[in-house]
Amino acid sequence: MPHYFKAKYTSPYYDTRQYFYMKKMQILLILVIVTSIGVLIYASKDLSTYGNFAVAQSTGAKTKVVGVLAKEKEMVYNPSNDPNYFSFFIKDNEGIEKKVVLRAAKPQDFELSEQIVVTGTFKEGVFEASDLLMKCPSKYKNEEIYIKSKEI
Repeated sequence: MPHYFKAKYTSPYYDTRQYFYMKKMQILLILVIVTSIGVLIYASKDLSTYGNFAVAQSTGAKTKVVGVLAKEKEMVYNPSNDPNYFSFFIKDNEGIEKKVVLRAAKPQDFELSEQIVVTGTFKEGVFEASDLLMKCPSKYKNEEIYIKSKEI
């Protein structure tokens, strides 16, 4: 064994506890870094952009479309036949009206929503929504109108 190697381990200043403490800290630091990278990769999967039906159809990418429910058009939801199929029509902010298919149950009070945000892609001319967010009317809206009319 070379003399410099032997001197290092026989030195009274070398503490094995400190060595293992440093090893544990290095392992912990590596785990934190790997976990952080994993979280960032997972979070980046939901980076879809806002747009309208024209943008969603031309790009083919996952897009969030904001619009209103076309109440005069047909809504199809038959839970006894297929509880995970709900189709309806949305008119986006540009006035384009398209059929949207949501592969989930129909949300409660869907018809009362003021605005709808659907996230998805186009498949065969139909917007396949993977996610749906509704903006429902405020229950305080009538009270607010009444109070403002009293002030005038």
